[in-house]
Amino acid sequence: MKKTGLILLLAALGAAGLAAAAADRPNILWISIEDTSPWLGFCGEKYATTPNLDALARGGVYFRNAFSTAPVCAPSRFAIITGCYATSYGTQRLRSQFPVPDSIKGFPSYLRQAGYYCCNNVKTDYNTSAEPRLIAESWDACSGAAHWRNRKPGQPFFAVFNLTETHQSMAFESTPPKLKPEERHEPAAAPVPPYYPDTPTAHRTLARVHDCITAMDQHVGRLLKELDEAGLRDNTLIFFWPDHGQGIPRGKRTLWDTGLKIPLVVWFPEKYRSLAPAAPGGTCDRLVSLMDLGPTLLSVLGLPVPPHMQGRAFLGAAAKPCDYLFGARDRVDEVNEVSRSVRDARFRYTRNFMPDVSWNQPETFSDQLELRREITQLAAAGKLNAAQLTYAAPRKAAEELYDTDKDPWQLNNVAAEPAYKSDLERLRKALRDWQTETRDLGMLHEWQAAQLCGQSGKPLIEAAANDSLYPLDRVLDTAWRVGLPGQTDEFIKRLATSRPPVRYWSAVGLRVGGHDAAVAAQDALQKALADESLAVRIEAAGILAAQFADRAALDQLTAALASDDENAQVHAARTLQMLGEKARPALPALQAALPKLKNMFARWGTQNAICGLTGAENTIFQQKAQGGGKKKKPAAKKQQGSTQP
Repeated sequence: MKKTGLILLLAALGAAGLAAAAADRPNILWISIEDTSPWLGFCGEKYATTPNLDALARGGVYFRNAFSTAPVCAPSRFAIITGCYATSYGTQRLRSQFPVPDSIKGFPSYLRQAGYYCCNNVKTDYNTSAEPRLIAESWDACSGAAHWRNRKPGQPFFAVFNLTETHQSMAFESTPPKLKPEERHEPAAAPVPPYYPDTPTAHRTLARVHDCITAMDQHVGRLLKELDEAGLRDNTLIFFWPDHGQGIPRGKRTLWDTGLKIPLVVWFPEKYRSLAPAAPGGTCDRLVSLMDLGPTLLSVLGLPVPPHMQGRAFLGAAAKPCDYLFGARDRVDEVNEVSRSVRDARFRYTRNFMPDVSWNQPETFSDQLELRREITQLAAAGKLNAAQLTYAAPRKAAEELYDTDKDPWQLNNVAAEPAYKSDLERLRKALRDWQTETRDLGMLHEWQAAQLCGQSGKPLIEAAANDSLYPLDRVLDTAWRVGLPGQTDEFIKRLATSRPPVRYWSAVGLRVGGHDAAVAAQDALQKALADESLAVRIEAAGILAAQFADRAALDQLTAALASDDENAQVHAARTLQMLGEKARPALPALQAALPKLKNMFARWGTQNAICGLTGAENTIFQQKAQGGGKKKKPAAKKQQGSTQP
């Protein structure tokens, strides 16, 4: 036999062997949804109407301590598809496009190599310029027509269906989901969590959210019916999960459990019941991250888990226990924020590196929701109680610690209580160690991250691997001082260091320190207006404009807005917006810049700044009336219960 023929024969035999091995493995069905906390029937939520999911949970296992790595979709989905923290690769900011190394694969590519048909219907949202490669490697089909039925006869499948009925945006719409009148929820019966004002707006919003959940549940029912009618249920593992917590205020975009905790269910057919950690209808309390899903499938199928994956399998031969789960919040849309959290079985600890801004700071997209606008108005009028101000206060604590056993809503920050000192120190150390061990790239300003990638032509994880460019220990030491007392002199000293990210966090620390810190640092801040780092210049200019109405500093901000650097535009626009009335001298420059801006988030910040100064209506989005307004209400189902924490 010729050499070429032998190679082809061996390849065919190898492929046949893989196909035979795959045929003995289960099918996998993932049902992914959007923006949903454990507010479902099987989680104990009496107000919910989720019969299909309740039935799935009765036959499967409910993982009660499952969390996302991020409280917003794209960074979370990057972690899911790669099994890696977004913060380790610079993909933690929403709609960022930093590249990742070619060695980082979408985990379904390993299933395809093992003979699986992998299809995704249809969301990807992987938050990296490498998304086209990840899609091509991961999926045999990725479209609205992707379905397991398109596989070869007898070929096992991994099929993902991403349902959108519960996305945050659905709470904005005045048209209700496609439900029968009797299936809709009665607003008056909606249980209102203590962090919301008990108002008609809150009741209508919660009813709307539950209507969306019901519509989603019906979609789940249709998918499961297809599986049953195809005779595939007895050989299929079913995973149900949302990408992060609830989409309405104090959920999405925040690091409380309401932003990160999700209802995860895994259904096991009889022949694979040995994989289950509990009997049908049971629960499992082990800590699980959505980042663990990929490693878990590889483990269940007997495939090796690549060593670069930071997620841990929670089922199968490679399953490992986990003591801590970590979460990260960075820029979302035009809103700059940096916070990190760690969760164990009982406590949640959060370190806020920008505590001078509210969790409820203006957000163009989220502010379409009537409830969010109402919360902002009530906060300004002094009409919110302490529980409601955990979200809507003008500032937040630098450190937050919550005992979730005693305080499931996480309303009582016990970080300063002596009884919790040892837990505070333990979790603080765990978080700091995690940032070091995983090399948290989120402590680089986005502008500098882009500079490093552009100058090196490398993915950020490689471009920032050198401590001479990104001295992580020194950066963390500086950032962890932000919000603590007695740091002004140190920040002034570090504002003159040779390391740009250290200077940046020193400037942030001075901003957080308020007027007294700015007075002490005024000379240093003036010098920083000429800093080689545009991020440092913008921070320094923002402080000088806010505290001293410095016109030269304001001109620095408008110059950055008029530059051709989109990261600088976003930062400058947001800084000008947050200056409020103090940005009035810059109004002509803002108006001149707006038509020229191509970056969506820079446009949002600039238009918001203009509207705040002129009183003009913001037309970025059409504000729509919420359900339950002037239109006649349909017949509604009367339900009672209490929303679950």
